[in-house]
Amino acid sequence: MAPATLLGSTGASASSDPSGLVDRFGRRAVDLRVSLTERCNLRCTYCMPAAGLPFAPDDQLMTAAEIERLVRIGTSRFGVRKVRFTGGEPMLRHDLVDVIARCAALPDAPELSLTTNAIGLSHRAAALYAAGLRRVNVSLDTVDPSVFAEVTRRPFLDKVIAGLSAAHDAGLAIKVNAVLLRGVNDALAPDLMRWCLERGYELRFIEQMPLDPDHAWDRTSMVTAAETRAMLSESFELVPDDAPRDGAPAERFRVLARTADGGVGPELGTIGIIASITESFCADCTRTRLTADGHVRSCLFSDEETSVLGPMRDGASDDEVAELWRRAMWAKPRDHGDDTDDLVHPTRGMSAIGG
Repeated sequence: MAPATLLGSTGASASSDPSGLVDRFGRRAVDLRVSLTERCNLRCTYCMPAAGLPFAPDDQLMTAAEIERLVRIGTSRFGVRKVRFTGGEPMLRHDLVDVIARCAALPDAPELSLTTNAIGLSHRAAALYAAGLRRVNVSLDTVDPSVFAEVTRRPFLDKVIAGLSAAHDAGLAIKVNAVLLRGVNDALAPDLMRWCLERGYELRFIEQMPLDPDHAWDRTSMVTAAETRAMLSESFELVPDDAPRDGAPAERFRVLARTADGGVGPELGTIGIIASITESFCADCTRTRLTADGHVRSCLFSDEETSVLGPMRDGASDDEVAELWRRAMWAKPRDHGDDTDDLVHPTRGMSAIGG
């Protein structure tokens, strides 16, 4: 991975560029991920133990008004242009529609999207679209019911499919996020891709990351991006998309059909592959994160956090909150290490951090 260019002199302070969330390596954060809850109604094997986890009490989580205030600071002061709400499972927030509506009504309203497992989405998709949501990223690792139950420890595949259908009918753009697990669902990757392409959903395969709270992640069991490309290329022709990534984590490919005689057929759609571990994109990262309990995280893998919710509740002004946020991002690490012993395993799991 090529190092990012350093910004200014090594003695610069966190206030060197008061106009944006800039770090020491010249990266500017314009993409905000906001976790709405630590709770989830699935127990995916790579994310949460079967018995679940202790969750922060509701009074320690950001309210809808506090989320609105922080998103307003992000958009008006730092030029944040994209906000994705995550979890846990954000559909478990009873006030989710209100959160979306508040942020969509801001003067500098950002593009709003939501990461969800789609359970319950069938009943709320239309209201979420009306409130201002424009895209959902749905976590779905397989469309085989038995394998789905094995991975998630819940028999809810029909609810997920119903949620996807409702999202499509409501006018929401759809991306599907899949994690391949060796010996579990990896051989089914082409089937999932066909299923998504037939419905117009953009599928993204994501390398399994060391974000499980049990710290059981093992590099040798991870299905790499290179392996995923090779496997899919046995059934489809993958052509790299030449559109600029603009800081996006996914490398996109145009998918072309294979004909019976081995030739190339018509274009079927696009997919993305996110090589978070083996082909990291830290040098081009444009993300900043807020946990559900109101901490700024400059990097998904970092254990460094800065509370902004506590100071807000103690009466901090917007200027003071912005400075805390700016300083937290200024200290962002160059990268998260690679897939060797340098890779950081965060203390918090994915459900507590937010994806």
